[in-house]
Amino acid sequence: MYISEITDQAPADAGGALETKVYETLHKLNIPFQRVDNDPVEAMEECGEIGERLGAEIRKTIVLCNRKKTLFYLCVLPAGKHFDTKTFCERTGAPRVSFASGKSMQAKLGVSPGSATIMGVLNDPDRAVQVVIDKEVAEAEWFACNPGANTAHIRVKTEQLLSVFLPHVSHRAMIVPL
Repeated sequence: MYISEITDQAPADAGGALETKVYETLHKLNIPFQRVDNDPVEAMEECGEIGERLGAEIRKTIVLCNRKKTLFYLCVLPAGKHFDTKTFCERTGAPRVSFASGKSMQAKLGVSPGSATIMGVLNDPDRAVQVVIDKEVAEAEWFACNPGANTAHIRVKTEQLLSVFLPHVSHRAMIVPL
């Protein structure tokens, strides 16, 4: 798998509107980041090498919704952690949830399956999606994810993600042990 050297600069040709918006927002908020470009990845199993290069585990991001598709959740977990619906619902008070469709993911966050990222909240100005972060992720020094395209990955300090980035986009993370 191709993985570039680490850089702290945005690419000259970002992969799409969300990715461009991510770099612009990080720059505006003075949040330093490190980035690598990589071959397209579709599954978490493919992200191990990328995380090693960045020195931070790529986080698993799942988009969920209730049966009526009126409540949406963006859940962030450690890469190797199994998602348990029952635990998620018990710890968050959410009704029964299932994985959101690709169409719903695109409509709510501007992301597609295989490219889900917490950065998608930049496309959720109405705060229709509740961010839920596993406690283990929230307590880690680094947070690594894709910036809106599965052909690049970035890392930022978790503290800056939680205390600067999310408040800037009017989102507050629910932090629970999952």
